Formats: sequence, structure tokens, C-alpha cells
Amino acid sequence: MHVTTLICPVCPRRFLSLAVVLAGLTMCGAAHATELETLVYATRSDRELTLTLHYPEDWKPDDSRPAIIFFFGGGWNNGSTEQFLPQAEYFASRGLVAARADYRVKSRDGVTPDVCVRDARSAVRWLKKHANTLGIDPAKIVASGGSAGGHLAACTLIHDSVEAAEDDLAISTIPAAMILFNPVLTFAPGELRGRLGEHQDLATKISPTDHLSPHSPPALILFGTDDRLLALAEPYWKKAKMLGVRADRFLADGEGHGFFNRSPWRERSLIVADEFLVSLGLLEGPATIDVPKTDQPRRRRERLR
Repeated sequence: MHVTTLICPVCPRRFLSLAVVLAGLTMCGAAHATELETLVYATRSDRELTLTLHYPEDWKPDDSRPAIIFFFGGGWNNGSTEQFLPQAEYFASRGLVAARADYRVKSRDGVTPDVCVRDARSAVRWLKKHANTLGIDPAKIVASGGSAGGHLAACTLIHDSVEAAEDDLAISTIPAAMILFNPVLTFAPGELRGRLGEHQDLATKISPTDHLSPHSPPALILFGTDDRLLALAEPYWKKAKMLGVRADRFLADGEGHGFFNRSPWRERSLIVADEFLVSLGLLEGPATIDVPKTDQPRRRRERLR
């Protein structure tokens, strides 16, 4: 389905939602995405799972554009696709087809994290399968998400993980790149493994760090320095460096979990993500969003190979 777009009051372009204007992300001088479409990628337990697609202003169905798919956070328990609305609209304004994926969670569907991973892998396969009608290049899909959603995005790098019976396993879930906001990268013993309930044997199958290889896609991993999950990401960076896999590190000094959801870190993290995609040839030109000048954050960024 298509959602009515709004007319920008200061330029002839259109934007998708008032929320983005209020967040300070839709600005004159930057292109605005103009089309929004929601499509069903799977039906599981009688529930339709959807992808909300943001198309660039000049998008055509026969294009072959890079794309990015976002998975919301919420501890595999709750959450909403609204979380990555600003990021999706921004990258659509930069020329990518952006998708926000719904998936099953514990509070609504009574599932454990392995089921969330299964749905995320199905969503990526669906995008690749329908790439020729969505105007995207199946070899240029970026996986992204925050917290538990960052974990789902990272699990797309796994060649053989938990899979839906309906999926075409000949379609690889491995993305061209990953942008991971404070992700869970391993189900180490303790609290996180406890989320699996009776499915403890699946912990390794959904621990991205365990599946890193020299052929794994490049990643940008963003954390606040005060996030307790940061320690669980260190083994990923260490292993990636040993294997020669690119794994850029962005640290927001003094910030905790979910720092990227609010200004000015939202804008700063978008700029860093934009620069990362430019370095991979998936975007061109400078970022089209500014960090609010009244509150410039401290940050550290490292490029690791």
C-alpha cells in the first residue's frame, strides 16, 4: 500500500512524515523520499510480516540501486518499525531503496530470539528474490539494525543458521555490508543465552562472531562507551582484525545503550554511516545532514582491518 506524502513548505519536493521534520532530519537542500510502500514478505503463525519500503524521489522499478534493510531493537521482546523511520528516509533521500522490517517478538508472538533471526533472514531473501521489481541490486543490500535488531542484521552474515522451512536456501542472506548500532554479537553464557529458553543448543547458530570468516562483509559497528554490551563486541573486532575483515568502530563517549535514537547522536551516526557506504562505493558525494551546531558530540572512530 502507498502512504500519502506531504508537501515540503519551502521547496517543491515531498517528504513522508511529520516525525522526520520534527526530528530535524528533513531539510531543504537535501532530497526527500517520495514513496512509501508496505509489502508482505512472509506469513508466520497466521501473522503477516511486512517490509515498509522507502523509494528515492527518482526511483524506477527497473533501477538497480543499492538498498538497506533495518531491523528494530527491543530485546527480541518488543519494538516497532518506527524506530528506524528517520534513518530509512535519510538513506532514501540519498538514493538507496530503504526497507524497515517487521518480525515476530516475544511480547506479541511468544517467540525466542532464534525465531526473530529466522524472520530476519527471510526478509533479506525476499528482498533479493524480488530485486528486479523493487529496483534494487541484490548484490548491494546493506543489513542494519539496533540492539536486538543489530543482532538480527549481523546474523545475515552467517552462511548456515536457523532457517524458515518456506525459504529458498539457494538465496544467500549475506549482505554487501552491515551497519550495526550497539548490536548483540554473541550469545555468551549468562543473561543473553537465557533468552533462548529451551533452545540453548541454538546459541552458536545465532552468534555472529562465531561465524566470522575472511569472506565476511565489511561492518560499521557503533556503540556508546557506557554500554555494557560493548564488551560483547570486543571479540568480534579482535577476530575480524585477525581475519583481515573490515570492522570499523565508532564510539560515542559517555553514552549508553540506544544513543543513536536521539539528537545529536542520530545525525552524527548517520553521517558516519553515510561515509562508510561512500567508502564502499554504495553511495556518492558528501552526507546531506548536519549535526546540530549547538551540541557537538565527542566521538571516536577507528577503521579496523
